[in-house]
Amino acid sequence: MPSLRIDAHQHFWRYCPGGYPWIGTDMAVLAQDHMPEDLLPHLQAERFDACIAVQARGSTEETRFLLDLAARRAWIAGVVGWEDLCADDLAARLDHWADAPKLRGFRHQVQDEADASGFLAAPAFARGMALLQARRYVYDVLVFHHQLEAASVFCARHDAHWLVLDHLGKPPIHTRAGGGVPMADWRRALQPFRYLPHVVCKVSGLVTEADWRSGARARDIACMHECLDVALDVFGPRRLMFGSDWPVCRLAASYADMHDVVSQWAEDWLNAGERHDLWGATAARCYGLSADG
Repeated sequence: MPSLRIDAHQHFWRYCPGGYPWIGTDMAVLAQDHMPEDLLPHLQAERFDACIAVQARGSTEETRFLLDLAARRAWIAGVVGWEDLCADDLAARLDHWADAPKLRGFRHQVQDEADASGFLAAPAFARGMALLQARRYVYDVLVFHHQLEAASVFCARHDAHWLVLDHLGKPPIHTRAGGGVPMADWRRALQPFRYLPHVVCKVSGLVTEADWRSGARARDIACMHECLDVALDVFGPRRLMFGSDWPVCRLAASYADMHDVVSQWAEDWLNAGERHDLWGATAARCYGLSADG
């Protein structure tokens, strides 16, 4: 699959308020069904061949839901699901998923934990991660920018298989385009990842870290490009992968706009081989995707 273009991060759901408490009252565009048939025209318009569906709910039902969608669509190449990695019976839970070839990894919304540092350092979670990595599952790390220090310590501790930092650690673009103390703190907290070659980064979710309610588009695009410069410096070109974060990106921009933000930057700063990695090869390598899915 290395020649394929892969959107490495997007979501599907049948909307119900209780299932998605993170969708606020000011997010009406998300409070509706978002299914594969809704995404496919966007993938085709930007010449993507495949995508990776990522969990948006913390439940095993979410994993089953995404795997069912993927089983019926060849172009959903992989699934990042959810499982209770602190569970005493985690080995049995993972055995349950052993016959799901498109299940490539797991994720938990660590960003929503009251004590993200404590959660990431918990012995039960460490045991779960060791088992996960022994079974060659990828783990997606979802944290806010102020949780990056704890995330880098966690990633350094678990180096037996690939880890993926989602959304570039959520830089606080909304605080001030290109500057401000929070942005400087984000850049500083990202630095340890340059020494962790088993961690790759999704350049995704940036448009919703801007002040998407204000519509200051030109300023925010310039700041997003600066964030991508930092990502390239820290991770290098072979540890970056594109993800649209559809439909969440719709809060701030269309699929095409999100794609264009990254594409314009990549044309300026990456050579042809490096763009090949960004648009699919790194995702295929990290998630262990093959030509037959």
